[in-house]
Amino acid sequence: MLIACWSPKGGTGTTVVSAALALILARDTGAAVAADLTGDLPTVLGVPEPGGPGLAEWLAAGATVPPDGLRRIEVAAAPGLALLPWSGGSPDGRPGGDALAAALAADGRAIVVDCGRADGGPGFAVAARATRSLLVLRPCYIALRRALAAPLRPSGIVLIREPERSLHRRDVTDALGVPIAAFVDWDPSVHRAVDAGLLASRLPRPFERALRTAVVEAAAA
Repeated sequence: MLIACWSPKGGTGTTVVSAALALILARDTGAAVAADLTGDLPTVLGVPEPGGPGLAEWLAAGATVPPDGLRRIEVAAAPGLALLPWSGGSPDGRPGGDALAAALAADGRAIVVDCGRADGGPGFAVAARATRSLLVLRPCYIALRRALAAPLRPSGIVLIREPERSLHRRDVTDALGVPIAAFVDWDPSVHRAVDAGLLASRLPRPFERALRTAVVEAAAA
């Protein structure tokens, strides 16, 4: 099962949602992977920045990478959860996204990929080939317009509900024609857990409950 989380713009919470989904799957299956195409997952998961090679180097190696190359660059992030770090430079324009998507899909474990802005580079290729492509979206007019213009259609939306926004669920689903996979209410406890480096050990219960619908739908896909 390959789940890709992406957004049409920065600042929507894609990395935090990706980390939480990976943690939920690790608890449920005992063996899950969080793949980082933005460089921010180690920070959100509260683990030290990996010092070795990562997905940037895997992509750069091209056809010379050994069959077990992805497994070699994994680092432990939480019980049952392995992290595939990014490590070097920006993913924008990097080749090899199709090969990465195929390698991840063939892994056999539950994998969640933080694709960031999937408007090019490997993130786009992974999101296009994922079992479940989740658009992480705030009910923001700018984000909605960018999502409409995106070259990729998601299979579901993780909607971050914020107080005092004028756009609502119906506005989002009518505009994009895509179902809501999960509603996540804006919750300061999530920000506190991330800021303290404790998301992996203290995933807020309301946050976990909200995202479980997306996990169930992905497993059924």
